[in-house]
Amino acid sequence: MEVMKSADAVDSKQEQEQEQHFHVLAVDDSLIDRKLLERLLTGSSYKVTCVDSGDEALKYLGLLDHDDLKPADSSSSTSSDPPQHSSELQDSKVINLIMTDFCMPGMTGYDLLKRVKGSSWKDIPVVVMSSENVPSRISMCLEEGAEEFLLKPLKISDLKKLQPYLLRSLDRHSSCDSIVDSSNNLVVEEIRDDQHKSADEISKGCMMNNANASSMSKRKAVSTEASERIPKMKGLVVA
Repeated sequence: MEVMKSADAVDSKQEQEQEQHFHVLAVDDSLIDRKLLERLLTGSSYKVTCVDSGDEALKYLGLLDHDDLKPADSSSSTSSDPPQHSSELQDSKVINLIMTDFCMPGMTGYDLLKRVKGSSWKDIPVVVMSSENVPSRISMCLEEGAEEFLLKPLKISDLKKLQPYLLRSLDRHSSCDSIVDSSNNLVVEEIRDDQHKSADEISKGCMMNNANASSMSKRKAVSTEASERIPKMKGLVVA
């Protein structure tokens, strides 16, 4: 019994550590809904970044310039890590899931979905939320590439539906990292091969130069001996 309990504890700890790697970008214009979603996700050990509009989400993803936006309210974005520029975000952060409300002023959740799926973030899973159960909206979002369409208010049971998409995203980033590492190793090996080839070519060049120099020395020696053997004609009188 104690062995089974310890095994369950290890599995639970591993799941919790894995969940802490998940980073969710939550988009909702309602402050109340935003806070509720943030509390629900952080309660499950997810890392959460909240923004209040589709434009702010695009800015966070580096798909919209800061100059194109009006100054945002201090409550527009809440996160353990504040939004950063695109280059900083892509270098240091990973987003595993985007959750967006459907009905928002300006850019709707559907518009945001299309922008994300048409960008470099197209492989990131997107979940659309709404308090209205409208079949046409659900079909529209799913056809555009949304993974799920969840009805508000969200429950803890809804988070279980997100697990497969989060794990898939985590596996994708891990495989990308391994590909990058393999490419870097290949480049290093190619550089080493080039260095070895250059060293071999230099060594062969030196050997050829030494051989040529030795040949020239031998030729000079033979030429000197031959000149010494030729009789000297100086001082002889021709009859």
